[in-house]
Amino acid sequence: MSQIDSQFGKVAVLLGGQSAEREVSLMSGQGVLQALRSRGVDAHAFDPAERDLGELKREKFERCFIALHGRFGEDGTVQGALELMGIPYTGSGVMASSIAIDKVMTKRVWLAEGLPTPKYILLRRGAFDRQQVVAVPDQLGLPVIVKPAREGSSIGVVKVAGYSGMTDAVDQAAALDADVLCEQFIEGDEVTCPVLGSGEGARALPVIRIVAPEGNYDYQNKYFTDTTQYVVPCGLPSGEEEAIQAIVLKAYRVLGCRGWGRVDVMIDGKTRKPYLLEINTSPGMTGHSLVPMSARAAGISYEDLCVELLRTASLDHRPATGGTA
Repeated sequence: MSQIDSQFGKVAVLLGGQSAEREVSLMSGQGVLQALRSRGVDAHAFDPAERDLGELKREKFERCFIALHGRFGEDGTVQGALELMGIPYTGSGVMASSIAIDKVMTKRVWLAEGLPTPKYILLRRGAFDRQQVVAVPDQLGLPVIVKPAREGSSIGVVKVAGYSGMTDAVDQAAALDADVLCEQFIEGDEVTCPVLGSGEGARALPVIRIVAPEGNYDYQNKYFTDTTQYVVPCGLPSGEEEAIQAIVLKAYRVLGCRGWGRVDVMIDGKTRKPYLLEINTSPGMTGHSLVPMSARAAGISYEDLCVELLRTASLDHRPATGGTA
């Protein structure tokens, strides 16, 4: 048993939660928990779906490592509760988290800042009819990507090849979210790039190129199969990795993200132009997850990554009395 490292105090690893990504979050959290304990951190598992968040303060936790994914963990709600309690936490603050979880709001910010992202149409539940749904490919072309605006891990994402598939795809997404995002499909290389740090001190890690079976990087292929290939070094043409890292850093900074994140990008196979898809402010930390894989390529072990992230735990607003940031 390693000696207790007292620099962080008593640490809660928030895992599980209530979102559709609970299963993945449990895997992420257990990995983080074991890594922190192996480095002597006084870390404890804490599942907000089973315990009241107020217990964090009552039990005198001094920091939180957020390993929650999706709603009620990655969307600013838990971040807001921790702000009120004055307990520093990993990852982005309230505003950046709440914007980043919403793919449409994220696109609006990126477009306002001149950053490239695929064309899209927003359908709000109850505010569209079948004729509008079937007409989406007229504006975006085929295939079309249909997804819930506020889910992660590719949950509810459907690639629609023809007009006849639009209604079912939209219905499936609308069952998960009131806002349905219909997005132009970019044919080409799928890549992802993690970011560590905050502001001008943020740095991009190596880009990972994703080669999924039949180009379908869905929930199953992300977490539960070994057929998806992750290529790092990414093997992109000269200069492309650096260009992607630069655009990813800007995308991260303009949203006000901090601590860490991961940005997903599609590269048009013909023009080689990158298009920003979305940003994850509490990325996976499972055995299949991409941030640890990219960090490893940069010479950072899983355990060192977890400790570094914990060290960046902070608050949007330092309390006037009590608490630390």
